[in-house]
Amino acid sequence: MMQKETLLGVAHIGGRYALTTSDYLNEGAAKAHALGARCIKVALSLDTENPTPTLYPFHSKWPSVETLAALAETAYFRALFARDFDAFVLTTFRPGCPAGYWRTELTRADEQAEEDSFAALTQLLLRAYSNRSVTFVLQNWEGDWALRGGFDPSQRPTREVSQHMVRWLKARQRGVERGRRESPRSHAKVLHACEVNLVWQTIETKEPGVATRVLPDVSVDLVSYSAWDTKNNLEHFQAALHFLAKQGRPVYIGEFGLPESEGGPELVHERTSAMLAVAKQARCPYAIYWQLYCNEPKVTTPKTNADYKGFWVVRPDGTESSVASLFRKHDE
Repeated sequence: MMQKETLLGVAHIGGRYALTTSDYLNEGAAKAHALGARCIKVALSLDTENPTPTLYPFHSKWPSVETLAALAETAYFRALFARDFDAFVLTTFRPGCPAGYWRTELTRADEQAEEDSFAALTQLLLRAYSNRSVTFVLQNWEGDWALRGGFDPSQRPTREVSQHMVRWLKARQRGVERGRRESPRSHAKVLHACEVNLVWQTIETKEPGVATRVLPDVSVDLVSYSAWDTKNNLEHFQAALHFLAKQGRPVYIGEFGLPESEGGPELVHERTSAMLAVAKQARCPYAIYWQLYCNEPKVTTPKTNADYKGFWVVRPDGTESSVASLFRKHDE
């Protein structure tokens, strides 16, 4: 199902600056491709909290659309998907509700809406790109935060909420599988992934999380690991990948890296290179660096490089970080 090598990719989601007059989604895609990225992670979403148009605002006039399939058919996404990437990883949430609406209530109608939305998007992608050997991965974002409804790792998720998440993911998976059945002759692939992010806590403290309360009960195609909890310890990072892989599904790195505010360029390069080597050793299909343009300013009105935390490959002044060389080396 998956390629044998690890494809190095980059996320382009919600950056706070633009460097050209191109539409923002494709400005980033063009830069990522020029750097040597083999895959790109973007948001294809119509949730009410962070819909795609708010994440790619520069030099863009997004049309009003009501479905994920219609969003994928906009000129901006058609231009993106025409680019020569091996894979597109898409954070995807259905229209009309917050991304984590299922925590409080998940009705049968909600489950059907999830299934129908993902089936239609899968069909569209498989049919529109049927002549290309390209992979689309549909995923959530950092499921352990979603399970808790916030960013407090000490909050213990309840079994009821965990079961809501299981049902929600199963509905999305059913939609992708239905879309694949109804579009059998495509050279393209559409896969569904669940992203986890507090793996080391689960290993170390046995606290319940997505890895133990949710993944065993769902048949997603892939598992994405947003690896911020182990970025400072390679042994923990390796252990987390092994822990997730024991469930028998391919595991990829949905986010990894180190901001320059936490270390100089040399440390950022060293740490990122080391994590990439571990990901390759673990045979992760993708390793996605966070991110192309920084999305976290340190001040209200950022103007210079120093005003950002440094989650970037390309800085606001157009210079490239030390990580850029890894993309070019990886592409050789």
